Amino acid sequence: MSGPIYYKDGYKYQLVKDAVFEDTNIKPEEEIDTEFIKLTPEGQLTIHRLYCWDGASGPTVDTGVTGLLANSMRASLAHDALYQLMRMELLGPKWRTDADILLDTLLEEDGMWALRRWYWLRGVQWFAGGAIDPDNAKAIREAP
Repeated sequence: MSGPIYYKDGYKYQLVKDAVFEDTNIKPEEEIDTEFIKLTPEGQLTIHRLYCWDGASGPTVDTGVTGLLANSMRASLAHDALYQLMRMELLGPKWRTDADILLDTLLEEDGMWALRRWYWLRGVQWFAGGAIDPDNAKAIREAP
């Protein structure tokens, strides 16, 4: 017999190929390189395959997950990864505003309507502060 398994829940999506965001304007003094997320001092964010994220949070919803209507997927991926680095205390909270601006930029690039982008940005500015708090990291669960 083998021992228990350890896992985290609460994810909806899993990346199947690396995603690279060339210039995020988020430029830490030193490279951050975790198992799934890499951020360089030049501002390049790479999120590696198999990374899991939960898409839109709060009162928003994901707009489709494929094709032209998938205009929240890239933005939510990058934003979730950056907030995770802050939760892990690898990226300082001073970068939160820049992460939120990147969210808005990616939403615009991917064709989200201006009004919807506005309430997404306001939502993260007003309500997502706790998401960078290390105490809010997903719990590790054990089974059986």
